[in-house]
Amino acid sequence: MNILFIHQNFPGQYKHLARYFAEDEANTVVAICQGYAPITQAPPSNIKALIYKPSRSITKGIHGYVSLIESAVLNGQEVARKFVALKKNGFTPDICFAHGGWGESLFFKDIFPNTPLVAYCEFFYHTTGIDINFDPEFPSGLDSLLKTRMKNMVPLLTLENCDTAISPTKWQKQLFPKEYLPKISVIHEGIDASIVKPDPNSTFILPDGTVLDRSMEIITYTSRNLEPYRGFHIFMRALEIICQRRPNCHVLITGGDSVSYGSKLPNGQNYREKMLAEVDIDLNRVHFLGKIPYDRHINMLQVSLIHIYLTVPFVLSWSMLEAMSAGCLILGSDTTPVKELIKDGDNGLLFDYFSPQQIADQVDKVFSDPDKVAHIRTNARNFIIKHYNVKDSLKQYTKIYKQYTQTT
Repeated sequence: MNILFIHQNFPGQYKHLARYFAEDEANTVVAICQGYAPITQAPPSNIKALIYKPSRSITKGIHGYVSLIESAVLNGQEVARKFVALKKNGFTPDICFAHGGWGESLFFKDIFPNTPLVAYCEFFYHTTGIDINFDPEFPSGLDSLLKTRMKNMVPLLTLENCDTAISPTKWQKQLFPKEYLPKISVIHEGIDASIVKPDPNSTFILPDGTVLDRSMEIITYTSRNLEPYRGFHIFMRALEIICQRRPNCHVLITGGDSVSYGSKLPNGQNYREKMLAEVDIDLNRVHFLGKIPYDRHINMLQVSLIHIYLTVPFVLSWSMLEAMSAGCLILGSDTTPVKELIKDGDNGLLFDYFSPQQIADQVDKVFSDPDKVAHIRTNARNFIIKHYNVKDSLKQYTKIYKQYTQTT
């Protein structure tokens, strides 16, 4: 079978699925992505990566509401050229899996009208009631709201063109218009619990050579970038209290200084700098590690007792599920995407998103009697194995694959 993946940052959500298909020598697997995608750093021999770059930047002075649409069209246009080249070289995909957020698959059906397109539907924007203006500390004006609504034009075109679609959680699926819900299946890409697992003998070596292990009070916090959408400002305020109360606690923080979601700060300042200027914390025990390799990320979770996770109502992070699988105790914000997985007192502990005090109080209780919450950590890992195991996710994807390839 010829299998095509389209994702600007490949493998992204297709990490396990692409590897699964590529392991079968009867399959030819091709991925279309941009030059910064992880696959370009260490390309596997059994997946061919085609790199695309938009032919130009968006038009200078274009109306702000349509800048993202023009960007999507430029992506789609360049990827369409890759489709044409593939076709000329004798490659016609039997099925295509594509992330629907950046316009890359907009013209897929124009080149390959008979190939099933399975779209990844990650998020549908709303101007009220979800992430926008959830945190009054970061209000959105009318202009921002109107621009947000325009972000849905590409996801809507994708849904109209695809044969079927995938959304990773029930909550993310129900954000999409009701007319399209029958077209969307809920399949999370899954966690490989055989790799992301507890290790009581693990150690984590800090850049200065300090060795941390499970006998210590260790807290972890992870985000692609340290920003308000993932509650970084709330976490840092809680950390000031935690540092005062827990003199032996170490805190490991991973994430970059850019902005993935929301607005950037003026004058080139980042949110780490902003919050360090606001709070008083012990930088001998609070360690900003930046972005670290995946194996080191798992190693970090394995030495951690508490993993603090915050998010506004938005896309759920892999890191929370990985922390559960690694045997951490999740302290999670009581926001909708988190509550779909975390049941308070059963497989994690919840707190008011806006309360640094509640976070610090929960940390105190856990470190005061770790054995009391051991069953919660066990339940968290068992929950991942039962409901988010990568093997089950692959079975669900395979079912869709067979359904559409056997009828074409």
